[in-house]
Amino acid sequence: MDLTIVSQQRCFEGTQGFYSHESAVCGGVMNFSVFQPPQAKDGAKVPLVTFLSGLTCTEENFTTKAGAQRVAAELGIILLVPDTSPRGAGYPGEDNDYDFGSGAGFYLDATEAPWSERYKMYSYVTQELPTLMGEHFPVDMERQGIFGHSMGGHGAITIHLKNPGVYRSVSAFAPICAPSLCPWGRKAFAGYLGDDEATWEDYDSCTLIRRQPSDAQIFIDQGAEDPFLSEQLKPDLLVAACKEAGQRFEFRMQPDYDHSYYFIQTFVEDHLRHHAKALG
Repeated sequence: MDLTIVSQQRCFEGTQGFYSHESAVCGGVMNFSVFQPPQAKDGAKVPLVTFLSGLTCTEENFTTKAGAQRVAAELGIILLVPDTSPRGAGYPGEDNDYDFGSGAGFYLDATEAPWSERYKMYSYVTQELPTLMGEHFPVDMERQGIFGHSMGGHGAITIHLKNPGVYRSVSAFAPICAPSLCPWGRKAFAGYLGDDEATWEDYDSCTLIRRQPSDAQIFIDQGAEDPFLSEQLKPDLLVAACKEAGQRFEFRMQPDYDHSYYFIQTFVEDHLRHHAKALG
């Protein structure tokens, strides 16, 4: 697959790059960022950790705001950050709401028209993008992890649970833990997947954990002052599901922190070290 270099900069003795390509899965141009640590020089293959961003974000938010490159450079981890949805599909209402359509792909494969034509973020993240990474970057595909924030935390946990042999480590900042039971998730699932709520279960972390817990430890940080905590995120339901299913987890409620990237940059080092430990 062809790859277009948008920009590349030196960063902590590695390289921070922004890229684009023509996606067959999403039917148009998709953008992503990659940080390559100094250990990846001369073709040496290193672990790949994918970060999935939240509502309204692009590939730029985490890359420019989280401050993750310093620790990734120390640990020898390649960081991949895709966009959060296809762009410019021209569907009615695509750009009307912050929580549906552009910037809100929810890391699922839509089945409802017209979204089913291009909104296939699950297949994009788990199939097409890893293939592209393997072709163009020095990644060890046997050592992959995944993490994310909010909508992306939902995506990271569900993608890990559906592919535990591929994504060997998983963590999340303030994830949408039970999307079938919160306004953000119900709106997205109804629009992308239809009104049959049984079809939503394949993208609900609590349901997936109860079906088949993984061998990994799910590591979650949540801000106690997050304005979306009780209505949208519902981490208590995920904690209950983990306990019921015997899923290993670590849940940390962080006093005084909110939902912002200040919260993420405070604890991102802990998350990268969690992944590095699990990926060896």
